[in-house]
Amino acid sequence: MPLSPYIDLTREEWSRLRNSTPLTLTEDDLAQLRGINEQISLGEVEEIFLPLSRLLNLYVDATQKLHKATHTFLGNSTAKVPYVIGVGGSVAVGKSTTARILQALLARWPNHPKVDLITTDGFLFPNAVLEARGLMKRKGFPESYDRRRLVKFVADVKSGEPEVVAPIYSHLAYDILTDQTITVRQPDIVILEGLNVLQTGVGSAEHDAPIFVSDYFDFSIYVDADEEHVKHWYVERFLTLRRTAFRDPASYFHRYAGLSDEEARATALRIWNEINGVNLRENILPTRTRAHLILEKGLDHSVRNVKLRKL
Repeated sequence: MPLSPYIDLTREEWSRLRNSTPLTLTEDDLAQLRGINEQISLGEVEEIFLPLSRLLNLYVDATQKLHKATHTFLGNSTAKVPYVIGVGGSVAVGKSTTARILQALLARWPNHPKVDLITTDGFLFPNAVLEARGLMKRKGFPESYDRRRLVKFVADVKSGEPEVVAPIYSHLAYDILTDQTITVRQPDIVILEGLNVLQTGVGSAEHDAPIFVSDYFDFSIYVDADEEHVKHWYVERFLTLRRTAFRDPASYFHRYAGLSDEEARATALRIWNEINGVNLRENILPTRTRAHLILEKGLDHSVRNVKLRKL
């Protein structure tokens, strides 16, 4: 058998690890959490997300006790330090829905009721900066992010700062909202979701070695699927958006609203082949094995296998 740092679990084996964890979400709750064209059922929540929430609850509890022991040893009382979870994966793979469901479930555990969710989209450079640097067609690639600001944000959160401010991104405007921010105020858990959360490669002249966002993670999740499946989901999502959000005159992509089905499909495939597929293969997929846990999805978006990193 080949060596692996992971314990490989089938869906059935993983679902048994729920261990009677109660289902605290309703169908109405789940309807608010689903992404576009995703048909995640309550059964998926029961079999995949409840075991994951139980595992994370155990990890959070153990980490809180470890922090307390360290504070006792040092003889001080430092600020409250949130438990930070990173959720990564390709465009259209379902990582945002995964993060939202986790936030909802984890907030229902009594020992960590305050759970904040931050997306790395807010740390993209504004369009004006991307245009000036010739990076508009590289949006979502590592160089399109203000990685120093992102690292500083997570570092401040893990330092127990009373308030840490993050920028907000609008998918409608396809740009940063300069007049809006979100403030993180020492929650129990922070979930950071985005394409690049497990990537490396940003350093600073002030440091002997580069510092990465993932250096501050207590736990990380990679949502995985075959590229052909993800491409299919991306195209179908594009077609749905063409019929809905793109029809808004304020949408950056309003010009696509009038495309025929054939034209829209061709456009989506071109964007995938020139941008998102390249980013997946070159930057995102290589980070998969850095995750503590990998959720492997099938064509119907359901999780087929789970890989949990050995301690």
